[in-house]
Amino acid sequence: MIEIQEMTAADVADIAALERLCFSAPWSENSIAEELETGFSLWLVARLDGAFSGYVGAQLVPPEADMMNLAVVPELRRRGTAQALLQALQERLAARGIGSMTLEVRASNLPAQRLYTAAGFACIGRRPNYYLAPREDALILRKELDHADPCH
Repeated sequence: MIEIQEMTAADVADIAALERLCFSAPWSENSIAEELETGFSLWLVARLDGAFSGYVGAQLVPPEADMMNLAVVPELRRRGTAQALLQALQERLAARGIGSMTLEVRASNLPAQRLYTAAGFACIGRRPNYYLAPREDALILRKELDHADPCH
């Protein structure tokens, strides 16, 4: 069973370790810990059968959000964790009145692109040479979120 919860200080080391494993320019433990204090971000942690299995983080710039990273422990992939994290993030953002979410994904990362497309994201542009190590273009994806009318 996959459980999704908001990140706490106890999750920072697990997230940082997964960052180092998955990304060429990982966030430091200090940078991740600072996200707990900003008030301008939302980070969620997944546990599969009680064990840390992944996380997702988004920066909030109302009425929009920018998803920063989503990662799943490699040996626990293909079990629905990424989909559960993405769905929970969208629901919690919409509940906060966030109307849309954007993200960047490597042009070569076809599995991630399939995940985001299946979740309703559409490609709205390309950022040449966005990623540095290795140098690669980023596709910009966007999705409108379901939420209550902010004027009422």
